Amino acid sequence: MELWYTENHTDNVRFSAKIKKHIYQQESEFQKIDVFDTYEFGKLLTIDGLVMVTEKDEFIYHDMITHVAMGTNPNIKSVLVIGGGDGGTVRELTRYKTIEKIDMVEIDKVVVDVSRKYLQFTASKLDDDRVSLYFEDGLKFVENKNNVYDLIIVDSTDPIGPGEGLFTKEFYTNCHNALTENGILINQKESPYYSHNAREMTRSHKKIKEIFKVAETYQYNIPTYPSGHWLFGFSSKGLHPVKDFNPNKWNELGLKTKYYNTDLHVGAFALPTYVRERLEDE
Repeated sequence: MELWYTENHTDNVRFSAKIKKHIYQQESEFQKIDVFDTYEFGKLLTIDGLVMVTEKDEFIYHDMITHVAMGTNPNIKSVLVIGGGDGGTVRELTRYKTIEKIDMVEIDKVVVDVSRKYLQFTASKLDDDRVSLYFEDGLKFVENKNNVYDLIIVDSTDPIGPGEGLFTKEFYTNCHNALTENGILINQKESPYYSHNAREMTRSHKKIKEIFKVAETYQYNIPTYPSGHWLFGFSSKGLHPVKDFNPNKWNELGLKTKYYNTDLHVGAFALPTYVRERLEDE
């Protein structure tokens, strides 16, 4: 008998992958966590039935959530990661010797424990000396912090369940306050394609524009997320991701990446017309 994992992208669209084995399942205090071994994508982590990470394409997400900010400001020393329990964002950040401190706040310790056991390809650097793990609510963690972090990365799930508070104006305001003068906020910004994702994309963009001097959006293509076309937000107190970007400085680091490069850095901000119009439709 064949075993398949199926995710409903909409009421009318489904994504399926053939499974070798269902490795792990647990209902934590916050959510349902599963790990599968698939034929096409390798290990696959789902939360509440939605794909979070796959072994085959996680590099796309983690390249783009980290290297765009690091390329814009090579002087980043202090970083806060909110969410990201699989460890992939931290893994990419630890490649920069100039970073001195990485705080990671994950509400669900079970996600980290599961990732350490089954997803070593992303969780391999969680024990780096510069990394401090906090198992608490990221919304509360960032409250009353001022001028602490050069970069905040919101590596969140969709705005349901534990991730809901990470899409509020209050949270974005607290992030703004916690950033240093040249601080950058990168946030998961959903997809422009299906209506329910696009609605959250627009709402997030509108809130951030009211708070940050610079509020831009960039795109990436990842096969296992609904529609394959997804976005990150780049917000800052002053630095612009294209106008202030020096590709030579990043290339001099000699980092080998599978998805990100300095040409793509600039091109990712060239959005399709329908996405631009949707972002402006406030």
